[in-house]
Amino acid sequence: MKDFILDRNNPKPLYQQFRDVVDEKINSGEWKPNDKIPSENQLSSQYGLSRMTVRSVLMELVKEDKLYRVQGKGTFVAEKKIEAQSLYYVGVREQLEQMGYEVSTKAIDCQLVPCNRNVAKHLNLEEGTPVFMIKRVRSIKDGPVSIHISYIPQKYSKDLTPGLLEQEQLCVLMNQRYGLQRKRVSETLESIAADVEEADLLNVKKGHPLLLLKDDLYSEEDTPYEYTKVVFRGDKVKIRLNFEQ
Repeated sequence: MKDFILDRNNPKPLYQQFRDVVDEKINSGEWKPNDKIPSENQLSSQYGLSRMTVRSVLMELVKEDKLYRVQGKGTFVAEKKIEAQSLYYVGVREQLEQMGYEVSTKAIDCQLVPCNRNVAKHLNLEEGTPVFMIKRVRSIKDGPVSIHISYIPQKYSKDLTPGLLEQEQLCVLMNQRYGLQRKRVSETLESIAADVEEADLLNVKKGHPLLLLKDDLYSEEDTPYEYTKVVFRGDKVKIRLNFEQ
């Protein structure tokens, strides 16, 4: 690809012109994910910019997760993250499919369990009440991206087999079988570090950065009917939250 030349007669600042050059190299695929890019000194010499200007642009792109730095080795192109929306709008599987990803789901565990204090609080049940727990892993071509752990009251669990839960989204099954339509969702998002089980299921090391999204789903009668925790690989997924006044 023919390289760009910064135009010092252009009213657009050299900083922004250089930023455009780096963006184009990433977006065009000239610089591919995990490629090491030229050093600050090399880029400074190539484009006739101060090292401080080059470093400022690169750090801005690191903050935007387009580049990443490895101490003692240099700066590399980051893999593009999947941008998912809040589960209030649409399920993770449907979002991934709409983006063109081939999605597979594996049911790890499906069984009745006595709910602990935390789950009981979310579902407005007595502690120890049987609830149906569903644990699934969602993957795309590059590997697993999320773990889904859902708890629903026992009365909604009839015939929910692992095979069925691998083929269809839980929200669709709840709507089709029981007419449950979410009226509202209470949601929290936080960053966590992978424990041993999460690391194993997501093919990462223990301590790897993850995103934890918790959702309480309420019916049209404003009764909680599902409590779900979704753990995303922090290096693969980012969550977009939209608000309207």
